[in-house]
Amino acid sequence: MPSIRKPIIPLAPLPRNDLGLTIRAYEGSMSTLCAGCGHDSITAAIVRAFYELSLPPERIAKLSGIGCSSKTPTYFVSGAHGFNSVHGRMPPIVTGANAANRSSIYIGISGDGDSLSIGAGHFVHAIRRNLNMVYLIENNGVYGLTKGQFSATADIGSASKKGKANETPPIDPVSLALSLGASFVARSFSGDKAQLVPILKAAVEHKGFSMIDVISPCVQFNNHPGSTKSYHYVREHELREIEQEYLPPSIEITANMSVDDLVKVRMHDGSVLAFRSLPNGYDPRDREAAISYVAAARKANEIPTGILYIDEDAADLHDLAGTTETPLVDLEFDQLCPGSAELIRFQEAFR
Repeated sequence: MPSIRKPIIPLAPLPRNDLGLTIRAYEGSMSTLCAGCGHDSITAAIVRAFYELSLPPERIAKLSGIGCSSKTPTYFVSGAHGFNSVHGRMPPIVTGANAANRSSIYIGISGDGDSLSIGAGHFVHAIRRNLNMVYLIENNGVYGLTKGQFSATADIGSASKKGKANETPPIDPVSLALSLGASFVARSFSGDKAQLVPILKAAVEHKGFSMIDVISPCVQFNNHPGSTKSYHYVREHELREIEQEYLPPSIEITANMSVDDLVKVRMHDGSVLAFRSLPNGYDPRDREAAISYVAAARKANEIPTGILYIDEDAADLHDLAGTTETPLVDLEFDQLCPGSAELIRFQEAFR
């Protein structure tokens, strides 16, 4: 479905950030996702975070793969650079762009299937290289764009729209990122904008790979009451040549989580998600403690939220590769191509 340009409606004067821009400068096209989709709540948080950080739109590069989540970049910062890659291949595109122009601000929007199924290998190596970017996973446990098949994060016991229960253990992106050495790991809930906006701002400011797993309920699929990501789907069948679906409008589900608090959020289908914010005294710089905390919360059927781990001193891609401080796109031709004599000298070092 094509994007829809937002109508220009005269409003009272809006506040401006340090660049003199209103929040309208950080919006994009109108969303074509289902009404009530958690992904749109994430978009609103991104818009707010970028506005408050006073980021120049022309310095932002937004990238994605394939899936409902990968439509999200269309809906924020219309003045930014954008690239929609093939399924699971967003990380190498960011790697190439970042290698050429380290001065841009990179945000990749992905999904649980895009990152943890077909794109798992690329996701792993983006972490290994500590690629300087915000990597946001919109996690709903299903392939919503292709009618609700189980994704790699689907919980055991979750039912598909056909009623079959998932029997395969899920991949937890937070545990995976922690074990692979990611330098910034966080989790949030799409309905808690008050928590998600500060996490996004911290991720942008972090030098290195910032992975944010955002539980983003799907209003159409994944409706099993025992699922940690469930909403009730509504499907109507007619015994004709075509199959019709009806999705009633839903309202955004929100929640506010205070320090070391367990908040139970009721979904549209009556199921409940149990979110726990981090306690006072939690040390996000202790990787082993973070891994243990996440594992303990999982056993208790709780979803820990907040900045779970951060390493502010980790070397990023450019540190590891020893590249110049000047972005490659800004170097003169004779600096990028010093000539055959220099190439011969370089090759001698490998003899």
